[in-house]
Amino acid sequence: MRGHGCQKIRLKICAAVGALFLCSVVVRGQEGRRAAPSGPSPSEATPEIRVLADMIRDLQTQVQTLSTQLSEVRTEELHTSQEARELRSELDLAKARMLPAVNAAANSSAAPLSQDFSSSSKPTLPAAAVSMQNQAVPDRAAKSEEDEQLIDGKLNDLYQTKVESGSKYRLRLSGIVLLNMYDNRGTVDNQDFPQIAESPQSNPQYVSPSTFGGTLRQSQIRLQAFGPDIGGARTSADLHFDFAGGFPSNWNGVAMGEMRMRTGVIRLDWPNTSIVAGQDRLFFVPLAPTSLATLATPALSYAGNLWGWTPQVRVEHRVTLSESSNFTFQAGILDSLTGDNPTEQYNRYPSWGEMSGQPAYATRVSLTHRAFGQNFTVGVGGYYGRQNWGFSMNVDGWAGTMDVTLPLGKLFEFTGEFYRGRAVAGLGGGIGQSVLFTGSTIKGLDSMGGWAQLKFKPKANLEINGAIGLDNPFASELRRYNPNPTYIMGPYSRNLSPLVNFIYQVRSDVLFSTEYRRLQTTLLNLGSNNANHINFSLGYIF
Repeated sequence: MRGHGCQKIRLKICAAVGALFLCSVVVRGQEGRRAAPSGPSPSEATPEIRVLADMIRDLQTQVQTLSTQLSEVRTEELHTSQEARELRSELDLAKARMLPAVNAAANSSAAPLSQDFSSSSKPTLPAAAVSMQNQAVPDRAAKSEEDEQLIDGKLNDLYQTKVESGSKYRLRLSGIVLLNMYDNRGTVDNQDFPQIAESPQSNPQYVSPSTFGGTLRQSQIRLQAFGPDIGGARTSADLHFDFAGGFPSNWNGVAMGEMRMRTGVIRLDWPNTSIVAGQDRLFFVPLAPTSLATLATPALSYAGNLWGWTPQVRVEHRVTLSESSNFTFQAGILDSLTGDNPTEQYNRYPSWGEMSGQPAYATRVSLTHRAFGQNFTVGVGGYYGRQNWGFSMNVDGWAGTMDVTLPLGKLFEFTGEFYRGRAVAGLGGGIGQSVLFTGSTIKGLDSMGGWAQLKFKPKANLEINGAIGLDNPFASELRRYNPNPTYIMGPYSRNLSPLVNFIYQVRSDVLFSTEYRRLQTTLLNLGSNNANHINFSLGYIF
């Protein structure tokens, strides 16, 4: 189209030049016939001559304009040719990468034919075999053409959907839009992703034998940046948000979750060593049960699953022991959080752990062995954080952890984590309880718990998960000492929560799930509270 437009401009220029030439000839002829010895003055020029002179000036202007347009078209044509050459080079490179796979497929498809007929006593191939071989060539050509068109489409999509950033380095936007519809039978601490079953007397104003609702506040947004190499290390950053940060005080505010930051880290990754700095999950308890019903907090929270998003700096080092085994060592320092609610909305005051004047410390070692195409991993970790509860009353909080990932054939997988600790409410342990009081002293509450999950995955896009979690603060200590007065409902002595869910991924970007969970929470000397939670989830991954 650009070549056709260029030819039209050239034709217009030629026509204008021809008209200009004819006009000049006519003017000269008129001047020759009207010339006299005395010569007329310019004011005596005939109207025809003036008209022709105006036409000549107009034609000159048009010729200049057309020349300018022609120059612009030529420049654009050169630019387009350069882009076409670059795209052709990229396409040739893609074809070169694709050719070995196409040849391998062709060879593998032709091999059975040669083996089948090599043992035949006939000197020539049957007509059907000849027809199949003749048909294979155009089929492979058509397949190659389809692959080429697919590559072109992917390149166009990549160009159109590129996320721009303030730097020249790549930025990736991803996340999930998640709708949760839920039904609760019984009283729970939180309607859309509950963790504890409560007594109906805990808040009589809002007690109902059955509640139903929906929420999108567990939807998430993630930004990943990939930067330059520094000292041989790949640099990257990762920022993660959801909308479970509370509710605005306005009309129907329960359906308008406020955005909150979950994690944000900066990474430097060498081949065998990594440095991670930022707010991240607890690296010494890396696993979590699989669930779409509860993304705002990990599944089985306060039921044996330690969790938290804590500012930290850690180092990871990997050692290859053999072709199928490797060893990983992790160690870091963390902000010593104790699970307290902020005392004010805008001013930050120190937590009991931060008042100790030192960070918390954590480490984990793990061994991974690959067998039958699957990884078996076992890890052990440790945590220590001192807490200062005022008046020189210090508590040493600590936890020992163990995690395991065990494949059971191609269809089943067992995962689990277990802990034993003291004053670990900041890690989600002890059902949110850290310390007990006795006279003028203070004691850290001992607790233990864990969770286990069995995953059944008959297809790549279908899985069924069954899990159970238990958190068990020591009831003997709860009876012997006075509880922390901030525990409104009195001391919790046990929290058991089994669940089962079904997750089906319709496509790579659309999935839905149903989940049933039972909550059984025991208060010391007050019996147990039970509740059932049913959840339907529909998610779109982007």
